Amino acid sequence: MTPPDRRSPPATGIATVVVRLGGPGDDTVRPDGRAADLVDATESLSTLKAEGRCLWLGADETVAIERVTLDAAGDAYGGHVSFPIGDFLPLPEGPGDDGVVPEIDIEGIDRAGGYLWFVGSHSLTRRRVKPGHATEKALLRLAKVARNRNRFLIGRIPVVTAGGLPTLVASAPDPTRPGTRLTAAALGLRRRTRLTTALADDEHLGRFLKIPSKDNGLDVEGLAVAGERIYVGLRGPVLRGWAVVLELRLVDGPGQHLLLAPVDGRRPRATGVPYRKHFLDLDGLGVRDLLAHGDDLLLLAGPTMDLDGPVRVYRWRGAAHARASVVVTGNQLEKVLDIPYGDGVDHAEGITHAPGDDGTLLVAYDSPSPRRRPRPHEVLLDRIPLPGS
Repeated sequence: MTPPDRRSPPATGIATVVVRLGGPGDDTVRPDGRAADLVDATESLSTLKAEGRCLWLGADETVAIERVTLDAAGDAYGGHVSFPIGDFLPLPEGPGDDGVVPEIDIEGIDRAGGYLWFVGSHSLTRRRVKPGHATEKALLRLAKVARNRNRFLIGRIPVVTAGGLPTLVASAPDPTRPGTRLTAAALGLRRRTRLTTALADDEHLGRFLKIPSKDNGLDVEGLAVAGERIYVGLRGPVLRGWAVVLELRLVDGPGQHLLLAPVDGRRPRATGVPYRKHFLDLDGLGVRDLLAHGDDLLLLAGPTMDLDGPVRVYRWRGAAHARASVVVTGNQLEKVLDIPYGDGVDHAEGITHAPGDDGTLLVAYDSPSPRRRPRPHEVLLDRIPLPGS
């Protein structure tokens, strides 16, 4: 493994851009024009994707995809529209007794092939111990592990242009194949089609499926789509310092179901491998996000456990050319830069290319510090130049 004291260059030339996700009384709407039922997603942004002057955003405590649009000055995103995923797909878990739909824990989004793709964390959760909890209550919380079926989704929703802006719809004509339609669909709407079902007997990952995410259990964070290849990054488990990226291929099933298909391109019913595992030397860190960059993949990496840092961006050179499961190290991996992080705050969770500029990253942070929250329902993203671009 690469010695952990070899560090990548620190981020320099950092600028910021404002994202406003409107709160109660503001002008945030659903696509049907109704007022949106909002959670303040600025506290828990986990992924983002630029499309023209728009940003698609996901948060780990919501069940919606958010869209904001860059203003004329180029320094702030607003015009917030919220797209509840339940408007397009039948979520495995509906509202509870309190009327709240359990979160999807969206950890990755990408834009490809007429669709916006998203992925949930696929993780179990252990209750958090809060300051002031007595010992008995703390022990009870630490013993409780929860499973939320909405987290086990990899989905796609068609994108069309409406009013000059990209908009999510349940179905639309496919402009590349006359006579066919783009339709919202997902892997994991039923238990037998979950990714975790396919991984249950995996020699590397199967034993981690019953472990909560922050205990080094299975935890998906990051999605990149390149043609038929779907890359899923794992924050955990990290195996003896090796991070994991899964490569999948999905095909249409009945109704709104997607199915895992052999990644070697064989017909779904033929014998074939339903996924590939790529092991990467990220200096003991797990994957926090993925971003396609030509034939390469950029990987945002950070601690698997509940720690602050380090946080880095790596480049996996030639990722799109892998034709089998690979162990990625040496000159195939480049440390691109170190991302700043705070003490209990400012945890980098998502990266995307800045609009019209593949040489600059936009970085979104979970648990933003007060300096990143200039006003209610506003948060600052970082603009960080990629070295060598």
